[in-house]
Amino acid sequence: MARSYCIYCTYPISACLCHAVSPIQISTEVVVMQHPSEVNHAKNTVRLMQLVIPQMQVLIGEASEDFIELQAYLAQATKPIYVVYPSDNSVSVSQANPANNAIIILIDGTWRKAYKMLQSNPWLLDYPAIHLEVEHASNYIIRKAKRPDSLSTLEATALLLSSLDTTCDTTPLFAAFDAMVQHRLGAMPDGVKARYQSNNKEVK
Repeated sequence: MARSYCIYCTYPISACLCHAVSPIQISTEVVVMQHPSEVNHAKNTVRLMQLVIPQMQVLIGEASEDFIELQAYLAQATKPIYVVYPSDNSVSVSQANPANNAIIILIDGTWRKAYKMLQSNPWLLDYPAIHLEVEHASNYIIRKAKRPDSLSTLEATALLLSSLDTTCDTTPLFAAFDAMVQHRLGAMPDGVKARYQSNNKEVK
């Protein structure tokens, strides 16, 4: 029997998140370069972000030619542009102190795939790179990460938006995120759920 999907949030009816979605308007322009392997990943948070921030741009690809339209768009942009990626050349958001109407580019993929995308798109080096000063572990406990400073793309975006504009209410992003995490935890068998309780993370 075919699975039924919500026509609004596009999640399966059994996992519908409409009750937790409240769209927001922001001054910052969010652009996500998403690795193709993330598009249909059940736990990908960019999908949630699009529900909460409908004006954000999501472009799918890996190589430079996949982002030709984005490159042309950025070339004519009059706003400051930043690439969100921690590296030896990046500076913290507080150091960069970007305006809240800036364009921020995030790369959505595993660390390995995101690094490969960065190497395949040298034009990104034309823009200053910034990183978040992560003080707390990610709440993305349903997806494992190799690095302790790993955040989901949604969490990184929410923290970045808050840093750029202290009046920006990112509560709707975290509300949708928490609803997805709790639903997926609730659907797990106890034995599977226990595997996500490592590192002293509390699972509700």
